[in-house]
Amino acid sequence: MTSITRINRSTFFISLAAFAIAGLLLPMVANRGVVFLGGVVAINMVYGIAFNFAFQKAGILSFGNAMFVAAGAYTTGYLVTQVPQIPFLMVILLSGLSGAILAMITGLLALRRSSGVYFAVITLAVGELIHVLVTKLTFLGRNDGLVGVYRPTLNFGLFEIDLGQGNAYYYFILVVCLLLIAGLWVVWSNRFGRSLQTVKSDEMRSGFLGTDTDRRKLQALVISGAVTALGGALFAPWAQIVTPDLAHWSQSTKPLLFALLGGTSTFFGPAVGAVLFGFLEYSTRTLVGISDLLTGGLLLAVVLAVPGGVLGLIIRLTRIRRSGRTEGRLAEDRT
Repeated sequence: MTSITRINRSTFFISLAAFAIAGLLLPMVANRGVVFLGGVVAINMVYGIAFNFAFQKAGILSFGNAMFVAAGAYTTGYLVTQVPQIPFLMVILLSGLSGAILAMITGLLALRRSSGVYFAVITLAVGELIHVLVTKLTFLGRNDGLVGVYRPTLNFGLFEIDLGQGNAYYYFILVVCLLLIAGLWVVWSNRFGRSLQTVKSDEMRSGFLGTDTDRRKLQALVISGAVTALGGALFAPWAQIVTPDLAHWSQSTKPLLFALLGGTSTFFGPAVGAVLFGFLEYSTRTLVGISDLLTGGLLLAVVLAVPGGVLGLIIRLTRIRRSGRTEGRLAEDRT
């Protein structure tokens, strides 16, 4: 194991622990509105990292991530309200499976025929098709969506956890999101993740060496779609309503914004972007009429001024500071 691997692993665990501690302490110092926002931010972190996994590792630019969110949210909303006898953890898994299947169908249709911006346009078109479809299906509530999506009880046999009590569901979101982030990091940093990076860097050479590049990219898209759908599954009982707006194309821009704001070159960049975006939304919530304009303007300014994202800027400044110290020590040694 190289020193770089150890540093990456230690940095990951420190960062994940910091997010976990902040999340655990939030209900103790904030009101219910901020706690709700904290749950949304945790889910947004999953959205952003899942998007960046496909984008940064495999070079897959998708403008249709909202359809995976909607797949997970609608699957959970429908099963919780219409088939309550299914255990909630099974409902969550089925919701993730729905996102994986949708991502596989989209990838099989598009990845072999197009790439780059053309693939992004195709995912945007498929996403809008899903948006129109859910507004026409009566069993999904049409334009009104699914209401009354309650927070169920986890039954472990020997004991039960009522997720509808107090902040129980918030802590459930926090735990599941941390597990999803940890799982994505494992895939990001293991041999599979490195093979994806090779495919992105030089697809022709990877194919010449025997790698099925189309299959690798499809696998990356399926993983991203499944994790995104799991985030949507968590959101449905948190908001207690699922509407077609979740499938709207504008929702697909959010993971991209998180990644650009925090930085696409690092694993935790989109997570930092999700936190900053949540802070911006909360800070401008009282500015009726100009909240979206101000938030968009600030995000645009940050993206233009800091192309590598906020986390990328911090890393560059840290490296410059360290190199400055090293040069200073060398100068002292010479004297």
